[in-house]
Amino acid sequence: MAHYDIVIRNGTIVDGARHPRYRGDVGVKDGVITRMGRIPAGEGEREIDASGLVVAPGFIDLHTHYDAQVFWDPYLTTSGWNGVTSVVIGNCGFGFAPTRKDLRQRAMQSMTKVESIPMATLEAALPWDWETYPEMLDSIDRAPKAVNLLPYMGVNPLLIWVMGLEDAKAGRKPTDAEHEEMARLLHEAMDAGACGWSSQTLGAIGDPSVETAGGAAQSDFDGTPMPSDVMWPETQLVLAKVLGDRGEGFIELSGAVLPNEHWEQLAELSGAPIIYQALPASGNMFELREQLFAWFQSCHERGLRIYGQGITQNPPLVFTFDYWDLWGDVWNEFAGPDVPREKKLANFADPAVREKLKAEPLKHGFIGAVDEAIVETTKSPENKRFEGRSLAEIAEAEGKHVVDAICDIVVADQLDTIFQVSQFDMTLEGIKHLIDNPYIIPGLSDGGAHLKYLAAGSYATEYISRYVRDHAFTTLEEAHWRLSALPAFCAGFRDRGVLREGAAADIVVYDYERLDYEFPNFRHDLPGDEYRIASAGTGYRYVLVNGAITIEDDQQTDVYSGALLRGGQR
Repeated sequence: MAHYDIVIRNGTIVDGARHPRYRGDVGVKDGVITRMGRIPAGEGEREIDASGLVVAPGFIDLHTHYDAQVFWDPYLTTSGWNGVTSVVIGNCGFGFAPTRKDLRQRAMQSMTKVESIPMATLEAALPWDWETYPEMLDSIDRAPKAVNLLPYMGVNPLLIWVMGLEDAKAGRKPTDAEHEEMARLLHEAMDAGACGWSSQTLGAIGDPSVETAGGAAQSDFDGTPMPSDVMWPETQLVLAKVLGDRGEGFIELSGAVLPNEHWEQLAELSGAPIIYQALPASGNMFELREQLFAWFQSCHERGLRIYGQGITQNPPLVFTFDYWDLWGDVWNEFAGPDVPREKKLANFADPAVREKLKAEPLKHGFIGAVDEAIVETTKSPENKRFEGRSLAEIAEAEGKHVVDAICDIVVADQLDTIFQVSQFDMTLEGIKHLIDNPYIIPGLSDGGAHLKYLAAGSYATEYISRYVRDHAFTTLEEAHWRLSALPAFCAGFRDRGVLREGAAADIVVYDYERLDYEFPNFRHDLPGDEYRIASAGTGYRYVLVNGAITIEDDQQTDVYSGALLRGGQR
């Protein structure tokens, strides 16, 4: 008689708790790990031979925007194809609840702008069978899922619901009664299953005339700051106190403009972990990271749990000019996402437009500039010789200005040229700098966002295959603690992140030597007849979510055993 639903035999167990790896068996029953060690033969209804494979806890991604994608993609890909078994949604203060019926379209417009999710996809896929936050969680609960979800309450919809759109956008200071209502609604959301609250706060207090620190890329669809960008510090303190009163939850905050003292006050008042967004592995940011590292250490020495979220992965941004919005206002004016296709082609061919583009600075920095872009794939035969070369190299070889080079290529290919460009000036030294610091949580995949040029949900695959196996920046034991146990601790997961008896059976079984991920590729699989890029993992022999196999030999099994983790538990 089988005592276990699944027995994983003879694997190299890396338990996520920093214990030394060892060879052993894992027995799973009713979605829970019920035995670890040696298990007699024949006691599993299904027996998995993990000889030569690593058995470890599933990865936990604290920074995603799958709030909409959960309604059409149970695997939450790219994440679900890369060993991620739990994600946190509702980051950066964005979300779809609470939202009154007359503001649904505007909520989608905001998400389309700031997170680059196609409007046609949102309109086709969102069921909108909710107004309140608890109603939205019920809707997510009903959706089939192959990955677990834990939800933040985003500050933006909360501000708009309580204050009204115009006042929230204007940055009016909330009244005491409005603050009380925000606290009540956050309590209600936490009762329904929220894990805390999130915010992007990158503007000036109460002043929407000031551009956000993130520039146009982080602005609302109409070019103005988001309500959270102009919110008052007192509002954040009110929300922090809710977590302190409850003794649960955590906070995600993109707020580099906020003074350290404010962060510390939030941590003191809430008693909760706070996730500081975000630290890129840029080669020119070493001194800034060192200052933040010293502050993180000082906070922890005083008992304040402030962690940095590190961008520890380096996938390229892959795009065509069908959708590209990261080279500044002039490029967006003539070739941005809102410009019709035929007009873009006419603009690229127009000498007057080219002169305006030439006058735009190349803007070397966080996103690779025009001359740094590499031609990945071309359509026309005459452009094939440019594949794999940067636009700077092409321009020099052709004796052209770089703008003329890119315009000629794009016109000849009728907008179908595929380019790649780096993000955040990433360097190996910068990535190691983040990996070496104990207060940095890896990842920031932005899964579910920027679908037409970013596929970073493979961050954990990259972390192990590149920075553990290929570069030996850290040990496998430390890597799995950082990828699973540390984020589980911050998120308040009760029974995930570590392999132990009694824990939920969220498990990855992978071939260490074969672990890898695809170069991001285009897939035409979104609702609304839209496309995206994605990157599947390889080397994943099995992925278990709540004790059921969701991935086998890198392929979906179409088993939807994921759950909405209300309050961090199933």
